Amino acid sequence: MFYAGIDLLFSILFPILFLVVLGMILYTIIGNISTWNKNNHSPRLTVPATVVAKRTEVSRHHTDNTMAHTFTTYYVTFQVESGDRMELTVSGSDYGMLVEGDIGKLSFQGTRYLGFERN
Repeated sequence: MFYAGIDLLFSILFPILFLVVLGMILYTIIGNISTWNKNNHSPRLTVPATVVAKRTEVSRHHTDNTMAHTFTTYYVTFQVESGDRMELTVSGSDYGMLVEGDIGKLSFQGTRYLGFERN
């Protein structure tokens, strides 16, 4: 009698959990494709800007008891002449070359960082 209840519970919860996980994966994939497409259809702009802030985000992923991988994402905040600020993801080498207070020309396409050339 007890096992029948567990079987019934499993037969209801497993498909729901499966659909929730599948939905989350599809939502992430569609969101990333949408951002990529929007960036590709945005104009490439080069504007005067100042580097106002830098930050990193380190995430750690464990594959098993002996392996761990860390990934660092680098962000730089630029302020354009109008006073608007935008935070863009940059490569590690660009992050290392930029210093808060740098003034120059920022090139970007949508939310995609293309480069920064100091004055």
